[in-house]
Order: sequence, then C-alpha cells, then structure tokens
Amino acid sequence: MKTTVAALLLTLGLGSAALAAEKTYQVTGPVLEVSDSALTVQKGKEKWVLARDKDTKVTGDLKVGSKVTIEYTMKATTVEVKDAKPAKAEKTDKAAAAPAAPAMAPAKK
Repeated sequence: MKTTVAALLLTLGLGSAALAAEKTYQVTGPVLEVSDSALTVQKGKEKWVLARDKDTKVTGDLKVGSKVTIEYTMKATTVEVKDAKPAKAEKTDKAAAAPAAPAMAPAKK
C-alpha cells in the first residue's frame, strides 16, 4: 500500500520533498503536563515536550496521567548555511614548488 501511495505521489509530480514531509514518528507514555501550546510525555527516563496548536487532533480526554501515543513530524524552521573552509592546497614536489634560480650573468673578463 505504501509503495502505491509513493508511486502515486511521484506520478503527480510532488517529488521527494513531499515524501520527506510525510515521514512521521511516534512517542508513547504518560502525560506529565498539558497546555494549549505543548504536551509533556514521559518516555523511559526522558521527558518529551511536543508543541501543539489548534490544528493538533486530540481524541479522548487529554489530561495529566493519561497514557497517550503522539504522532509527530520533524520540520525545519530555519536553516543557516555556514561557509565551508577552503580546502588546503595539495602538497607538491619540492622541486616543482621551489622558485627557479635566477639566471647567472656571464662572468666579466
């Protein structure tokens, strides 16, 4: 089924960027905190804080202590490109790298 969906998306010309945006992940655990803008869930020894907004679909009674499974996606909000350091010049043969000796003037008689 996933293969069919992927082929359909490619056929429609949505490309790999659309496929990357569709990747989802899950975290399951008890709810530690709930607010209008975030949920905190305990996963093992870690506390996961996930943002939420008016478009976040919630089924059931979400409250502290409830065991939940949260499906989420990863989305870049900013990208800062750092200039790459220039590559070091390759080492060359010492003779080729040495400056040419100055031509000698003819000896005076």
